[in-house]
Amino acid sequence: MAAVNVNVSPRALRPAETSRVDLLLIAEMVKPDSRVLDIGCGDGTLLRILTEKRGVDGRGIELSQAGVNSCVAQGLSVIQGDADTDLAYYPDLAFDYAILSQTIQATYSPRLVLEQLLRIGKRAVVSFPNFGHWKVRAQLMFGGKMPQTDNLPDRWYDTPNIHLCTIKDFLGLCEDIGAKVERAVALNAKGYKLGVSMPLFAQNLFGEQAVFLLSR
Repeated sequence: MAAVNVNVSPRALRPAETSRVDLLLIAEMVKPDSRVLDIGCGDGTLLRILTEKRGVDGRGIELSQAGVNSCVAQGLSVIQGDADTDLAYYPDLAFDYAILSQTIQATYSPRLVLEQLLRIGKRAVVSFPNFGHWKVRAQLMFGGKMPQTDNLPDRWYDTPNIHLCTIKDFLGLCEDIGAKVERAVALNAKGYKLGVSMPLFAQNLFGEQAVFLLSR
């Protein structure tokens, strides 16, 4: 197996791979040489980073045919599938990590999907846009319209997101299903990590997106 860079940094990645800061953070959370399932893997950007920089044995599931085609063209092992219905076919603890990046808000049954992640993987990594961010609150309060931000760019009638949540909401879901939060990181609008000493209400207010590392 090729040598693996344990520390992933933007300098180690091509510019096209650094537009999603949460992907770099997810890559940091995944141990080298792990078995990984990336659910909703899109065009394969995260799988490619994990394969090239962490030496993982990566698999992917993607709903769109265009995404699957893009992944396969890069030599990635990806099949077409739906997070809401197809995770049930995977055996228990088949992977070291089950990853769901910027996808849980687009699923029909977020609780069931999260439970499946924690069944399939020894650990689950989930990232999502935080609907509790101050810009979102301000647009709702003062504009009276569904908000649009860099992480929520679509208009209400075009968005694939059907179950938007806040950081506090997601923590509540983790508690409901008995998931252990091993690490939680909130990112501001510029993609910088908020301080670990920052209280939850402040992270929920200033965090534009969040990344969670979970286990049972």
